[in-house]
Amino acid sequence: MFFKNAIFYRITGDLDITTEQLTEKLQEQVFTPCGSQDLSRYGWTDPTQGLTDQLAQTVHGFHLISTRKEEKILPSVVVKQAVEEKVRVIQRDQARKVYRKERDQIKDEVILDLLPRAFSKYQITHALIAPQQGWLIVDASSHKRAEELLSYLRGTLGTLPVQLPDVKHAPSAIMSQWVEGADNRPADFNILDEAELRDNLVEGGVVRIKGQELQDEEYIAHLEAGKRVVKLAVEWEEALRFILQEDLTIKRIKLTDQMKEKMDQESPEDQLAQFDADLAQMGIEFTRVFPQLIEAFGGLAEAPESAQETANV
Repeated sequence: MFFKNAIFYRITGDLDITTEQLTEKLQEQVFTPCGSQDLSRYGWTDPTQGLTDQLAQTVHGFHLISTRKEEKILPSVVVKQAVEEKVRVIQRDQARKVYRKERDQIKDEVILDLLPRAFSKYQITHALIAPQQGWLIVDASSHKRAEELLSYLRGTLGTLPVQLPDVKHAPSAIMSQWVEGADNRPADFNILDEAELRDNLVEGGVVRIKGQELQDEEYIAHLEAGKRVVKLAVEWEEALRFILQEDLTIKRIKLTDQMKEKMDQESPEDQLAQFDADLAQMGIEFTRVFPQLIEAFGGLAEAPESAQETANV
């Protein structure tokens, strides 16, 4: 159990909740499969995927929760063809034109007719709540997917005082300095061989680098010409490797060989115990690495009072 991506949110208010309280709340909105006429369903599911029947897995103060989303697959081209066929039959048999309002009604009927036979697509999204450290982390590659989970959690709990962190210095500017010279980087971070450089003033001014030495004069010249690093592959403390983005989203998280070896040596034989050990290790690493990133970008910026009020809604 280790997230592939991570979007971090600061907990800005009281979110101290026991496992029992959290489980009770989640149970009120547990996932149930789509009915014959449902386009989609969303709800809480077992985060251990069958190792327990609990909706919240808690280890060393870290709460792991998961949502399950089911969406019926109805290709638009299939719906369109079925609608056009019905329209042709009406026009032929009744010798009249089918206008927009009636066409929309036919479309609704077609969808209802196709839904029971449609295939389903499922999506699991995990979130880690670290109330003692003040973070909520969502395993998502997009803010839209993360916000979907947060919105549902807010509705489940009645409140969710969290907000995205804002830092004093632009991450793109700081990451550019990291590439320009080792003296500019924090000791615990090493840059790897992948990056994306972008010029916001020139349309299409993007340079993608992979498998190359980033300190090459060619890429330094791009930075001197005004481009900035918006994505950068880094390694932290010989434990984690990931792509750091200018919006502080972390993607493609991987354990280093050193971390894998350490976790294998400490690996318990019981499957649930192994899951809990991995969860605890992930919580520890995440709540260590992100504050260090925040510090590398100058620390947290002062949030306006209006933003604080919004976060606590």
